[in-house]
Amino acid sequence: MLSKYLPLTVFANGALSAFSLILGFIVLDVLESVELPSCKESDYHFEYTDCDVLGSRWRVAIPNKPDTCTGLPDPVKGTHCTFTCKEGEYLDMKSQECQKCTAGTYSLGTGVAFDDWDTLPTGFLSHGASMDAGDLSTDCTNSTWSPKGDYIASNTDECISTLSYAVSLKQPGSVSFQYFYPDSNILFEFYVQNDQCQSTDSQSRWMKSSENDWDAHYVQLNRGNNVVYWRTTGFSLSSNAVKPVLLKNIAISGVAYTSECFHCKPGTYSAEAGAARCLPCPVDTYSNKGATACQQCLKDKYSGIGSGMCKQRPPCTASDYFYTHTPCDSRGQTQLMYKWIEPKICSESAVGAVTLPISGEMQACPPCNPGFFSSNSSACLPCPQGFYSNGIACSECPVGMEPVVGFEYKWWNRMPSNMRSSVYSREYSDTQRSTGWEVAGEYIYTTPGDMDSDYMMLTLTVPGYSLPYSRVKDNERAELSKITFVFETKCSADCRLYFMTGLNERNNGVVESWKGTVGKQSYSYLIKSNRTVSFTWAFQRTEAYTTERQFSSDFAKIYSIHITNVKGGVASQCRQCALGSSNTASACVPCPPGHYMLNGTGVCKSCPPNTFVRPEQPLGEEACVQCGPNTNSNKARTSCVNDCTLAVLYKGESLRYDFSPLANVTHFQSSPRFTSKGLRYVHQFSVGLCGTEGRALASCVDNVTDSRKQVNGYVCQSTIVPSEIRGQSVVSSQPFSIGSTLIGVSTDSTLDHISSSENYFPAELKLPEVIFYYQAPETTQVCKYGRSTSIRLRCDPTVMALDQISLPSNCSEGTCDGCSFHFLWRSQYACPLCSERNYQKIVTYCNNGIQRTTYVWQQPLQCTGGVTLPAPQVSACVTMDFWLKFGVSVGTVAALLLVTISCYFWKRTRKLQYKYSKLMMNVGDKDCDLPAADSCAIMEGEDAEDDLIYLTKKSFFTKIKSFSRERTSDGFDSVPLKTSSGQEMEMN
Repeated sequence: MLSKYLPLTVFANGALSAFSLILGFIVLDVLESVELPSCKESDYHFEYTDCDVLGSRWRVAIPNKPDTCTGLPDPVKGTHCTFTCKEGEYLDMKSQECQKCTAGTYSLGTGVAFDDWDTLPTGFLSHGASMDAGDLSTDCTNSTWSPKGDYIASNTDECISTLSYAVSLKQPGSVSFQYFYPDSNILFEFYVQNDQCQSTDSQSRWMKSSENDWDAHYVQLNRGNNVVYWRTTGFSLSSNAVKPVLLKNIAISGVAYTSECFHCKPGTYSAEAGAARCLPCPVDTYSNKGATACQQCLKDKYSGIGSGMCKQRPPCTASDYFYTHTPCDSRGQTQLMYKWIEPKICSESAVGAVTLPISGEMQACPPCNPGFFSSNSSACLPCPQGFYSNGIACSECPVGMEPVVGFEYKWWNRMPSNMRSSVYSREYSDTQRSTGWEVAGEYIYTTPGDMDSDYMMLTLTVPGYSLPYSRVKDNERAELSKITFVFETKCSADCRLYFMTGLNERNNGVVESWKGTVGKQSYSYLIKSNRTVSFTWAFQRTEAYTTERQFSSDFAKIYSIHITNVKGGVASQCRQCALGSSNTASACVPCPPGHYMLNGTGVCKSCPPNTFVRPEQPLGEEACVQCGPNTNSNKARTSCVNDCTLAVLYKGESLRYDFSPLANVTHFQSSPRFTSKGLRYVHQFSVGLCGTEGRALASCVDNVTDSRKQVNGYVCQSTIVPSEIRGQSVVSSQPFSIGSTLIGVSTDSTLDHISSSENYFPAELKLPEVIFYYQAPETTQVCKYGRSTSIRLRCDPTVMALDQISLPSNCSEGTCDGCSFHFLWRSQYACPLCSERNYQKIVTYCNNGIQRTTYVWQQPLQCTGGVTLPAPQVSACVTMDFWLKFGVSVGTVAALLLVTISCYFWKRTRKLQYKYSKLMMNVGDKDCDLPAADSCAIMEGEDAEDDLIYLTKKSFFTKIKSFSRERTSDGFDSVPLKTSSGQEMEMN
């Protein structure tokens, strides 16, 4: 009774173990009362238990539905764990022997295969995640891999999408698959994680871009549990459609056995038993699932390769054929030929159908392209080295001239050998078309595609570039070549023409695109790297996927393509070059730096001082270009530089600047922006403000694609997405230059055609602002004259940082039109250098005989560097008290001296008055008789007597009292006299 329930009890979860065998005997008694029908072969299937340490296992029966029947077969000993079957065979679990797969099925023997992607196969998991794990605003829930029938496609938005499959291998095996990875705007990685959570090497996990439609990848797997991952990360921020990564034909070996064969999917078949794979049905045939043969479509229907159904043939229209020309014959004639687009899907017998026009009209062949000549076989051959031609005959360049090599295509009788046309289907179907562009004499044009969403691709490949002898490459102007083409488009829908450059056709990056109808015009692109050797033009009639041909009449035409300085190129003309000094027949040499060549002579003449030579026009005096304000020509005389110093006359004063602290490369970012998915990104700018030869250049790179594009110059921009992918903290993409040449340095708001309005950064200024003007010559559809940048330096002594750069408030990306960029750099180093006028002298009062002199900056300080403040000075001094005392003392002494002198002269005057009075009295006594001459003299003994009178010592108060006596009424003063007897008397 227990054996009846053993399989039901033990294998309800699909496995058997020693422990589960013991538990199998413990069954619920209630089951005995339930009457179940006997199990049929259709009610159960066989499986093997896990292998034990000896490699043994058991075969057990597992009910398809629990509790539906009873009487399952007893477990039996199974095959050894190393047992395998060959390709095209499967293990019959009933007999435990290998059997061949029947017709219409296939088997890998020891593996599993997945080639039917109508739905996600069992065992596969797909999920989406944000690039920024902490950003909850980005919704990546639906960013998963999508089954597309023959393949599975990745997401195309800015999310991480992962496809995984877990498998347990009984023996070492492998995983192989085919992939198509055309777009470098998506990162694609494949890696394997084993049961120790060890992943594939980080360097080998990154897949290379596809150069063909489908590439194969093969990785060995270890025995045990393995989880394989396919992961894509989108980071393109452009509006152009991103092409997804595609997977198909995934096969995993090492599972030891497969217990069933897989049916061939619709559109494929296997005619014999024991097939390891199914074959696709040919054109105009179809098959259903598990077919052993393909069925022919009816006459009014068609199908492509590997189709599971036939479609009704539409009536033929003028869009179903195209015209071309046959190669020129010996008479210089070509035939106009009309051809149906292959594979032909239209019906000529349907109502309203057109017929193919009659071919064979003879037309004159166009001449050969410049640099080629027509041979006897009517083929155009390149001229030998050192020769040139206008397309008719080759001529050797005269002495003193060199050929201008390159490729110039303006006649289109046959496809040039270095150009290739192809069709690229957005859905990557196995199209039979191989020609997307056809030559038509005066132009090359796009032919109708299988679908309007197909890309009609034309690719030109060159081996590299070499500058002519008369040109010298330098770091300031690194142009190696220039490509120019003339084109037009005509569209009735949302068509677009793309121009792409890069290493190869499948890894080219979009440089420019034109949408809708575009009149005949020219476009030029400067080439600065020898890695840019592939150029692709891709025309798409509509971005919306459709299987119909609604816009087949839309077209793109290219009239001419001209690319210069190509290695192995041909010449259409010769150019005068400088000659060596040894003899007139010497080879061409470049003119010395700063020299231009006189037309037609080969003589080099020096340009005026402070000029540089225009590289694209080294002939004539007009080749010399004057440097802009406050710049000087470099040593090679190929550009102008500024040594980070400047002198400006402002309000009668000379202001000197030194921007050397700002010369190092500085990075700053715009305000964050977000995509429709919520992905955060910023525009990062790099600036190398100034400097001479050998200075550090600003650099912007693409660090996520195979191109590894790098842009150097004064100012450049790239797009930054914060993310921890590919071992990098940020993703940098889409670099381009916005300032490769320094135009000038000025305080004016306009220089040449570049304007830096004060309205972008309004402020009340006390000092002039210095503005650096730059230009990038690369033109775009929007910026027909290239891009320009102005950096305004504003003095702010409070800003110590070196990267305080801001963008206009009304232009958050630094530009309002996409062509002119404006930045404000605030720094203390933007102030003029300090001079003597910026500080003042302060002298302290005398303290204890010491006086101090101090120098301080005038506030607010509007300068930096320059002169330094003089050191404080200390000098000896005399205090105010001393001088006051000294002054009083001197004054007192002077007063006393004055009194003394006054007294002296007063005394002398009194003596003279006395003598005169005495004389007059003597004269009065003789009644006018004049005395003798000596009678006027003092009598003998008078002086001594008088002196005795006055020299008699008296007290100070007595003298004052005597001095103050009043005069008598007769006008005479009282004079004290002394008699001979020594008695004092007063004489009036």
